[in-house]
Amino acid sequence: MSTRLAPGDPAPDFTLPDADGKPVSLADYRGRRVVVYFYPAAATPGCTTQACDFRDSLTDLGDAGLDVLGISPDKPAKLATFRDKEGLTFPLLSDEDRSVLAAWGAFGEKTMYGKTVTGVIRSTFVVDAQGRIEVAQYNVRATGHVAKLRRDLQV
Repeated sequence: MSTRLAPGDPAPDFTLPDADGKPVSLADYRGRRVVVYFYPAAATPGCTTQACDFRDSLTDLGDAGLDVLGISPDKPAKLATFRDKEGLTFPLLSDEDRSVLAAWGAFGEKTMYGKTVTGVIRSTFVVDAQGRIEVAQYNVRATGHVAKLRRDLQV
């Protein structure tokens, strides 16, 4: 099991390719707050619901000074297909070797349908303008999660 992050911890830095293969770094967002969320697989029902909820909330999140980054182990080409099909307008990043997922505590053992498996732990973080974890949520539900996050952040 990877180490879990908590509020106040420095956010592990990363540079990952986006859906078009262009590198995106967490450091690119220094000075702004950013929601970093980890999801298991593009184009699956739960992940589509969650991504579309973020898409539909982008204006309000942006008005509150929050950017959004979605990270999964999918290849950039799959992310591009997902982005285009669902009209997603925030960066989707590819962590094929799962090293960033592990660094953030979003990869490891989880319970799925009553069995213990190893995989992506659906997780959401808010990183503050100085690069520290402001909010760390593990094992979030795909449905209703963005609305809850917005309530928690008063957005």
